[in-house]
Amino acid sequence: MFWYTLTPLDILLLRDAKPFTPGERAWAGSVFPPNGHSIVGALRGLLSEKKNFRLVGPFLCRQTDTGVKLYLPRPLGFIKSTPLMPLAWESDSHLKNALWDKSQPCPLVKPGSTPPDDDDVEIVTTEKKFRQYLPYEVVSKYLKTGIISEEDWLVIKNTHEDKPWTVETRSHNAIEEGSRQVKDADGYFVENGIRLHTGWSLAIGIDTEIETPSTVRLGGEGHRSIVKQCNELGEQWASLQKISQQNFQQGDKSIAYLVTPGVFERKHKDNLHSSSLCRAFPWEWKLAHTVNGNQTPGNLVSLATEKPVPISCRFRDKESLTKSVPAPQVFAAPPGSLYYLNQPQSLFQDNSNTKVNTWRQLGYSELLWLTYK
Repeated sequence: MFWYTLTPLDILLLRDAKPFTPGERAWAGSVFPPNGHSIVGALRGLLSEKKNFRLVGPFLCRQTDTGVKLYLPRPLGFIKSTPLMPLAWESDSHLKNALWDKSQPCPLVKPGSTPPDDDDVEIVTTEKKFRQYLPYEVVSKYLKTGIISEEDWLVIKNTHEDKPWTVETRSHNAIEEGSRQVKDADGYFVENGIRLHTGWSLAIGIDTEIETPSTVRLGGEGHRSIVKQCNELGEQWASLQKISQQNFQQGDKSIAYLVTPGVFERKHKDNLHSSSLCRAFPWEWKLAHTVNGNQTPGNLVSLATEKPVPISCRFRDKESLTKSVPAPQVFAAPPGSLYYLNQPQSLFQDNSNTKVNTWRQLGYSELLWLTYK
């Protein structure tokens, strides 16, 4: 894999998956970081050919005094610096006798037997900012130990680790011909743009070498980003992958850490029609607890996640690079989601002989593994 940084020269306009018509909906939002479809589309435009890529990312990275540092989205299964664990794994919890719906994932609780009332009361003297993106060394330690200490959560001053970008609102007006008035129809709409803070860039790994430095069109309005090769990012990612693979091979209770949006889609058919449904965890991962004797228990015990990420795809014309039509929306599990399994289990998407492997080729559903301690 060859690793590159993408540094925007201007704001990025990356519209969300909501339908947008200026006359009907006068507000166009942007989603960030961009999804794999946007990155691959930009790279194809750079090479001017219909080429398939194997993509890793996109992630964020920051230029520091010692070099470029890779950043990954924070894991979601934490309260402050305290990791949450499935109740089924915490026999010492004061909630161990609580009743819960066995048709759903197991509830998450704080580890140990300390009642929540004793440690949740805190006198706040200064406002603390917590990292929303964790640097490489913190993620590496997390994969090895399963712990992120309180100091590792705190934002270093002037680094913008809580939010590496700002949102800029841009209005678009169309003037009525022969007057100074905005058109009544389709004459006004507002669009949100994304501007990265100084020192921050996007980080991607692809299986194709690109001549750098060069510029690529990313997002709407033809705004460009500088592409530069960065071997440091590849070394950091390889180190994380090595730790992850070692944890996966141990075969004990494990936690899967989702670092890119996870697309878990399945087609359902009935007598009248078929439809594709997305959910927050892979369809092939069955729950470890069952509600009746006819069910076969699986490995998935619980998960920690947030609201889904809407992804707008397009079907490209087979004969033309410039023609495409909108595809149905897909809803992905947000990066940072955690999955708690009794033993590691790979994804069906990882099989290169399946059609759904396309999602993995585009960088979606990237998992890092750590062993439960």
